[in-house]
Amino acid sequence: MGTRADTIAHLLDALAPLPLTSRKMFGEYALYLDGKVVALVCDDLLFVKPTAGATAALPGCPTGHPYPGAKLHLLVTDALDAPDPVILALRAVADDLPAPKPKTPRRKAKGA
Repeated sequence: MGTRADTIAHLLDALAPLPLTSRKMFGEYALYLDGKVVALVCDDLLFVKPTAGATAALPGCPTGHPYPGAKLHLLVTDALDAPDPVILALRAVADDLPAPKPKTPRRKAKGA
């Protein structure tokens, strides 16, 4: 089915206290915070990475697979109704994850 662009716009608006960015991937979206993927939006549903901090911020949150073969994520169904716990959870995910590895520059081809 794929996630609609207006769903992403609503999520980013509701979670505006965080400097989230999104990137479309295969009809779905990844949400980034501090250069780290903290959540996925698949079929218009928000899936937060289940780090220790996120699980503590969202106790009792249901889980689900964002796509077939994916690891379990926290399935946040009330992000727009109660954004404060979700904001805490996303910040916790970014804090729990290691810094992204720097990209290595591509070598130029000979004769270029």
